[in-house]
Amino acid sequence: MELLHLKKLDIANKKVFIRCDFNVPMDEFGNIADDRRIRSAIATINYCLDLDCAVILASHLGRPKGEVVEKYSLAPVARRLQQLLKRHVALAKDVVGEDAMQKAKDLPRHEVLLLENLRFEPGETKDDAELSKKLASMAEFYINDAFGVSHRAHASVHGITKFFDNEHKAAGFLLEREIQYFSKLMNNPVRPFAAIIGGSKVSGKLEALVNLLPRVDKVFIGGGMAFTFLKQMGYEIGASLVEDDLLEEAQNIMDEAKRLGVKFYLPVDVIAAEKFSEDAVSKIVTVQEIPQKWMGLDIGPATVRLYREALNDVQTVWNGPMGVYEMEKFARGSSKIAHFVADTYATTVVGGGDTADLVKRVGVDEDISFISTGGGASLELLEGKVLPGVQPLMVETTDKKD
Repeated sequence: MELLHLKKLDIANKKVFIRCDFNVPMDEFGNIADDRRIRSAIATINYCLDLDCAVILASHLGRPKGEVVEKYSLAPVARRLQQLLKRHVALAKDVVGEDAMQKAKDLPRHEVLLLENLRFEPGETKDDAELSKKLASMAEFYINDAFGVSHRAHASVHGITKFFDNEHKAAGFLLEREIQYFSKLMNNPVRPFAAIIGGSKVSGKLEALVNLLPRVDKVFIGGGMAFTFLKQMGYEIGASLVEDDLLEEAQNIMDEAKRLGVKFYLPVDVIAAEKFSEDAVSKIVTVQEIPQKWMGLDIGPATVRLYREALNDVQTVWNGPMGVYEMEKFARGSSKIAHFVADTYATTVVGGGDTADLVKRVGVDEDISFISTGGGASLELLEGKVLPGVQPLMVETTDKKD
């Protein structure tokens, strides 16, 4: 199977609908805090403009739950797009209302229209057929460049594709790059291949762990999810986060790793605190000596040294922080691993979401080989799933090698 390519479409002088992911973080004043997702879509937009297309852009922002909420307006995104594209970007007052439909109909070639927040429409998250049809009616071609939301079967990602044949739809450059990168990583990795899996819960990463085990040489566990494994091993974990219903699954994963010959690393020490707070009393303890009613909130210095030693000269995929990195007091472990991963000469892939935010916070984002624009979507690719927004853009390959 291969993706339908944008460059193979005859889009010159045509009207094109591009689903982007402009779900960017905003500060308390309504300013864009990180425009990486907007910048990532510029190549696809400019390609269409260079072919004299009329370009209609669509995205969601936040979770307005089907209602018009002013703070989730895409007006700040339109302003940033104007700066990046160095051209006027018209903003529709609605999604498929009178203003949007008229502006889309009248949009001249070489001009850009941004629809209002797709999630102002309740039918967007329900994959509503009527909304999908209205969105599709705006243009002759459909391009999905929104990797970060392609794991959702939403109207603008999934439903809309039913109204375009294979000659009139394709993946944008960003989506194509994301899929190709993860496909190569999972199917033909350079070895030794390591996975750093963190975050708060095993449940959120369970399928990814199961799918990764036969593909990797080493697994490094961090974050709150580590304590479910440590408790299953018989350690006293105090008041640390644990999923008691997944203790058996944790054991199965460790058993499978042993069977496959995969080296499975768990923290040997942690930063423990009396409470989940920036001003809490904290100390370094081994995982065998976490005090009762205390909780582990970051990996300790011995774990950092162990992981750094074992991560030498490996290709690495990283999904999930090593601790509560949002609190400076418990961010050191994640920060040190991030700096080490960034300094290696190996291929390093960060799976979006919290991990992407982390590497940007500590200033090493420019040194990572590839940072995904989608946390949830990248996680589902690591789980071996086909994304609902990508499936309709895939065709069987007919090329045969000589």
